[in-house]
Amino acid sequence: MLDSEENEITPLDFLEAVYLNPSLPLGMRMRAATEAAKYKHPRVSAVAHGIFEGKSFAKQLERAIKRSQSPLPLPAPGPTIEHDPSELRGPMARLERRFG
Repeated sequence: MLDSEENEITPLDFLEAVYLNPSLPLGMRMRAATEAAKYKHPRVSAVAHGIFEGKSFAKQLERAIKRSQSPLPLPAPGPTIEHDPSELRGPMARLERRFG
């Protein structure tokens, strides 16, 4: 057992030793390399920046909550189009037979 913190092997050091050891099976080395890569290389990620136009985040959040609670405005109804029933008998008849 190691007493000194200077001589202590970290988990990352251990993974490095595993993936650098050519006498171990390739699968074991690949898995160790995959796990160590998370800590050896920086991860690319996206960061959002908001512009609040002089308003505080709390006020913007309150406005967003109010907008989400109000119902959406319905579009104005358009003209009703009447179709002949024979137009509706096309491919749907086959679907009714197959799935009905």
